[in-house]
Amino acid sequence: MAADWDRSADAWIDIQGETGDFGRVHVLDAPMLGLVEALAPAQVLDVGCGEGRFCRMLAARGIGTTGIDPAGRLIAQAQALHADGDYRIAAAETMDVEPGAHDMVVCYLSLIDMPDLDAALARIVAAIRPGGDLLIANLTAFNTAAVHQGWDKRLIGEPRFPIDHYLEERPVRVAWRGVDIQNHHRPLKRYMQALLGHGLVLTHFDEPPATGGPDGKRDRYNRVPNFHLMVWNKPVSRLS
Repeated sequence: MAADWDRSADAWIDIQGETGDFGRVHVLDAPMLGLVEALAPAQVLDVGCGEGRFCRMLAARGIGTTGIDPAGRLIAQAQALHADGDYRIAAAETMDVEPGAHDMVVCYLSLIDMPDLDAALARIVAAIRPGGDLLIANLTAFNTAAVHQGWDKRLIGEPRFPIDHYLEERPVRVAWRGVDIQNHHRPLKRYMQALLGHGLVLTHFDEPPATGGPDGKRDRYNRVPNFHLMVWNKPVSRLS
């Protein structure tokens, strides 16, 4: 997975540009930042931080951040754009972070990249202080189960968004605009059961609509929204 992202890093950096892609700018950034502001963490660990975009947004708001990603090329870009930032090359499944040192862990569209979800979540949950939160933006499971990874544009009739083998957990190869990586399809229950199994408490769930961007793209997104948001709290009473 890290090798895929290292090979795809330049294309990814180009896609994100100065501001970010459609899904981040017009769907996820505002509700993600709203949740961060409401929960007011002082220290945030961004797992799967990529080129560091969200870490920079948090740092601009006075929040201490640590960004972790397995792709060295992306971490190098993050450090170049944020010289004072704390960025480390590590996979979620094996990252070495101080237990309970973070008020919040963020997984911003990164859980789908983690081959071993259980190992990753064990490290992620351990990094959160009791009373802290896990903020997740993830691709919807019907999106990752799409047979063609997107819309089926038929010659006659309305375009459709086909899904198949929804309950079958599996790796999925995804390629677009020079990026060629392996994601993982998991049904929603897989994430929910794993998070509940760690004793976390779901405090927020949303499937935010697109609120900007080109009319056609926004309207198509809102027919089949790609993302959901979750906040899970780590109870103070939970044994760390």
